[in-house]
Amino acid sequence: MALTLELIRHDVADALGEDPADIPLDENLLDYGLDSVRIMALLGRWRRDHGVKADFADLAEQPAIESWAPLLEAS
Repeated sequence: MALTLELIRHDVADALGEDPADIPLDENLLDYGLDSVRIMALLGRWRRDHGVKADFADLAEQPAIESWAPLLEAS
């Protein structure tokens, strides 16, 4: 399965214990409680399941789903 914006949103929401509809695509996820440990866990999952090659530093620098999509090569 390809990594999509909606799948990223779903995984982030799952990590935060939130409803995916409550997670905006364009806002700073740190404001929603996402921290470095959760980013690392998400990145590990995406590397394992989707072959993502992005670096943690790139995701931490721009913590918004919209910004992550190109880094994660999401469709």
